[in-house]
Amino acid sequence: MKNNEQKPDFLFEKGNYKILLIGIGVIALGFILMSGGGSDDPTVFSEDVFSFRRIRLAPTVVLIGFGITIYSIFKKSKAK
Repeated sequence: MKNNEQKPDFLFEKGNYKILLIGIGVIALGFILMSGGGSDDPTVFSEDVFSFRRIRLAPTVVLIGFGITIYSIFKKSKAK
């Protein structure tokens, strides 16, 4: 590398990107937990829509994922 060339400066460090990907994975898991519970027959009501998993657990997992993602954005890099 020549002296006048500079390394590209990234916005975040490697650790921030790892935490960001973990947060995105947790958000995706929350949306997967929310899915399902429908009925094949539109005239029949399914009580699965009101299960604990879809009403409490999945939104909580999504909010935790958003918290992890926000933490990865605000995390300070170590001084070199």
